Amino acid sequence: MNLVLKTSSALLFWASTLLLSAQADADRLLGVWEPSNGKARVKIEKIGPKYYGKIVWLKEPVDPKTKQPKTDKNNPDESLRTVPLKGYRLLKDFSYAGNNSWSEGTIYDPENGSTYSCTISMKDPNTLDIRGYIGISTFGRTDVWKRLQIPAK
Repeated sequence: MNLVLKTSSALLFWASTLLLSAQADADRLLGVWEPSNGKARVKIEKIGPKYYGKIVWLKEPVDPKTKQPKTDKNNPDESLRTVPLKGYRLLKDFSYAGNNSWSEGTIYDPENGSTYSCTISMKDPNTLDIRGYIGISTFGRTDVWKRLQIPAK
């Protein structure tokens, strides 16, 4: 009985260590990232088991015509065209797929009002390949995002 208890305890410890390690790998995605065009900064956070990204900074936060904060004017849903872009959640529903990649999510492009299937691959701790596509990944476009080092307050 003692051997069974020791073996069970060892297996439980090993499994929990693997789970914690996988969770730490998955959470490396968390942080503030800048797309290659430099027009925005996106904070990726975790809500429940999924990962989401929202706009937290805009290079040009005010619409030059209206002098008001920029809104989602290209959204196909007319009722959402007055929603401010700052705070807008454009990455949704990503799950960690292992091997430095997140999948099963979508990305919204406020410049054309389209939502695409999306995968995220971490090339190194400070570089993401964000691939948006329609249908299959082959027919898509990849953008490189860089992690921003935010100074502690």
